[in-house]
Amino acid sequence: MRSLFRYLLNNYGFFLFLLLEIISLVFVFNNNSYQRAKYLNSANQVTGVVYEIYSSVMNYFNLSKVNGRLAAENARLRSNLKLHQPRENVIPDSKAFTFIPYDSGYFEFLSARVVNNSVNHPYNYIMLNKGRKDGIKSDQGIISVDGIVGVITNVTNNYSVGLSVLNQSWSVSSKIKKSDFFCSLFWDGKDYRYANLMEIPFHVSLQSGDTIVTSGYSSIFPEGVLIGTIESFEQPQGENYYDVRVKLSVNFKTLTYVEVVENKNTTEINQLEKLIQNAASNN
Repeated sequence: MRSLFRYLLNNYGFFLFLLLEIISLVFVFNNNSYQRAKYLNSANQVTGVVYEIYSSVMNYFNLSKVNGRLAAENARLRSNLKLHQPRENVIPDSKAFTFIPYDSGYFEFLSARVVNNSVNHPYNYIMLNKGRKDGIKSDQGIISVDGIVGVITNVTNNYSVGLSVLNQSWSVSSKIKKSDFFCSLFWDGKDYRYANLMEIPFHVSLQSGDTIVTSGYSSIFPEGVLIGTIESFEQPQGENYYDVRVKLSVNFKTLTYVEVVENKNTTEINQLEKLIQNAASNN
């Protein structure tokens, strides 16, 4: 221990310089948006490589489980193909995205693998092994075989990061499937298996087990993507809305493969929304 103190004392100038350098970099990144963006992109690139190596090792030991899920999904897709005739005006695409038309627009789906994912923080994120070179952009949705997962927020050439449903800074535009009643889904930061429905008045008929899906009111997700089912609900005294607890359909602790969703009509939708906002602000 005495040798360590002697070493630190003899080299205090170097360590003081290193400390001041780190403090300077922190101030630069915190107060300059351009430098902060460059740092985040570089950090995402480096951590993406590390997490992908770790994820590859873990996935090797889970191959049997993954293969079982993929086989089940293939069977489900083949069943759907038997039930539905091909729709007209489906534009073929040369990229890795798969084109599927919905009533709310044309959506493309690109498969990706989860390389990092958190569930125990108030603001959880998910990292994928696909990035800008694969066509990934900010504000694209993320779904899995079991339902909605999140939305892309940051992209580098080879990786992307998104908010998961388990993030208190984001709410999901939702609806009760049986009644089409519009509501919002919000995670309270407590349990990764559950979230809460907001803005449902007492006159709406609810039952445990009711299915909750995406509303289609945003350009991020198609209408009808599974979110979960109502676990319980109650009428708080003095309030006008139910407290509704939803069991999420996705198990965020076992996520391996997801799909990134792009609405090909997003640009047109955003332009119309800006016109509406400008008209409202001028009145």
